[in-house]
Amino acid sequence: MSTRRSDHPWAPRAAAIVAALVGLVNLASSLTPNIRWRGQLLLELEPVEAMRTFHVLALPAGAALMLIAPYLWRRRRRAALAAIVLLLVLAVLNLLKGLDYEEALICLAAATGLRRFRDAFDVEHEPLTLRCALWRVPLLGAAGLALVSIAGWAEVGRPPATRVIRETWALVRYRSGPLHFERHAMLHGHVHFSWVPLGVHTVELATLLALAYALFRPLAAPRTLPQPQTRRLAADLVRAHGQDSLSFFKLRADKPYFFNHQRTAFVGYRVEAGVLILSGDPVGPPETFPALLAEVRGFARARGLKLAAVGASERLLPLYAELGLHRIYLGDEAVIEIAAFSLEGRPIRKVRQSVTRLRKAGYSAALRTLDGLGPGELAQIERVLESGRHGAPERGFSMAMDSIRGEAEGDTLFVLARDAGGTIRGVLHFVPCYGRAAVSLSFMRRDPNTPNGLTEFLVAEAVALLRERGVQECSLNFATAARFMHSPCNPFERLVGHAARRLNRYFQIESLYRFNAKFFPRWEPRYAIYEGRLGLPRTFVASMWAEGQLPKPRLARRPPSGGAAGRRGVATPTA
Repeated sequence: MSTRRSDHPWAPRAAAIVAALVGLVNLASSLTPNIRWRGQLLLELEPVEAMRTFHVLALPAGAALMLIAPYLWRRRRRAALAAIVLLLVLAVLNLLKGLDYEEALICLAAATGLRRFRDAFDVEHEPLTLRCALWRVPLLGAAGLALVSIAGWAEVGRPPATRVIRETWALVRYRSGPLHFERHAMLHGHVHFSWVPLGVHTVELATLLALAYALFRPLAAPRTLPQPQTRRLAADLVRAHGQDSLSFFKLRADKPYFFNHQRTAFVGYRVEAGVLILSGDPVGPPETFPALLAEVRGFARARGLKLAAVGASERLLPLYAELGLHRIYLGDEAVIEIAAFSLEGRPIRKVRQSVTRLRKAGYSAALRTLDGLGPGELAQIERVLESGRHGAPERGFSMAMDSIRGEAEGDTLFVLARDAGGTIRGVLHFVPCYGRAAVSLSFMRRDPNTPNGLTEFLVAEAVALLRERGVQECSLNFATAARFMHSPCNPFERLVGHAARRLNRYFQIESLYRFNAKFFPRWEPRYAIYEGRLGLPRTFVASMWAEGQLPKPRLARRPPSGGAAGRRGVATPTA
């Protein structure tokens, strides 16, 4: 009966530590002389040269075991198989090189333990095809050794090629060859002769590292974007089950999907920094969520990825806890209850003053659908969206759309602010929450040359227009760490709230919270989900990359996205 990995989560780390220690023990054993009486006994069974050869072979085998140890820590299946083979080989070598039965028993015990818990190594690998890097690396390593050998041949006075080959082979085995580069350097007074052995060892080590990477590389997560028929299926599921305020944002063009086997539920995700980040909650019948999340967890584990989620709702927290994942409060979604909203009263006077001032300046607002917009109006909207970014890159992933012209955008709404001349100067874009009378804000932008207070004017007018349309709730913006700023419960939360205010100049955390608070919304908490007790920093970086809040290294490329976007301030991530 096989042991499931979830029963022994400590096995890969323990195996990595044991492999490293056993490799170190074998390195030490191969570099030390045999016990005399054991050597004399072995001489009756094998010649001296054979014993020396087995000593030489034990050295790289022990080093290879240490090289494999980090991949055991990462649960790589091929690494476990390779480690078992190496341990068995080392057990034989230890007996043949000096009757070192202690080391042999240690190797056999480690191999037995690895085989016992081999199911804990569940990361799958890229297939070994004729075109994969595994077959090219030895050729590149041989070419590097040839170049070093040619350079040494030229510097030492062009000795016979056979001596150069013998020298290179000796250096690969960390032995002294017939050319003695260090001696030549001393005799001729040129220290540059001494670089040749180091060059050979460097090429050898680089080749081994490249081979290990190619052999133990995990199976890559699909990064190709969904095909049109897959997008239509996702859009149909959102229309049937997308009650959550973040469900529609899974229809972004830059978001891959993972469906359950029945294709009745799915999640949107992205892979960043070795983390598979889910975008909000799954979409589909709620009874399918436990199996779907378990499938996603297995999908991520098989590829050596950590699982995370950004913007998870409170109702999904028990399911993530059952999977052994951790949660942390991320912030609050500001939800305006439209029936209760009013511009009357002293607390909201600043918003009322902005609305009155803009109306007197000739500004008006109108609610439009995408299908009801003409080409000229769309051009004006896109101009506002572009100028409203102030040259900053587009942001958003879990809580914003990436385009106003997508295939599923027909159900979205626009609230447009026009000046006295009828020119569009501000835009709010809302996406629907199906199954309930609610909408969710995707982005809000205004022309930089408009008067202050235009955004407040737009939101207040939007509430009135949505009320006429029968909408009951409007999800406005996401405010990171809002609870820690408006109602901290302990010194730690007050400290986090203070830090959020200090970071406002970089991420506008407090500014967004204060803007939301002007409309006296209902605060709905959202959470970040992460794997492993030390997985939070990695999840934070991955989510900030996904949302565009932190610049990514140049080598880390982001999938192409669409046009306009960006309202909120957090992050998120097909098959």
